[in-house]
Amino acid sequence: MKKPRDLDAELQALQQRAKALKGRRVTQFGELVIASGADKLDMEILAGALLAAGKADASTREGWRRAGAAFFQGQARSQPKSAGGGERRAADGGGAAPG
Repeated sequence: MKKPRDLDAELQALQQRAKALKGRRVTQFGELVIASGADKLDMEILAGALLAAGKADASTREGWRRAGAAFFQGQARSQPKSAGGGERRAADGGGAAPG
């Protein structure tokens, strides 16, 4: 005879996993803010930039997407080498696209 599934235990395990994933997401957002240098901005400036990003047209968003992809690719390449060179490239690429 087949053993019945413990649905309560499975549900609890899924809830714990979801909580852990949400916590990791928050941590990753914090790391992104620090890596991009946005932690040096005032809260009002950062909030204004995010609000403007939500209202931006498709071509502007595409430029920002490309700059963001270049930022992450630059960081991935700079990990084994030195972190300083990758951050300079990311800052150059990140500042050029939104304008």
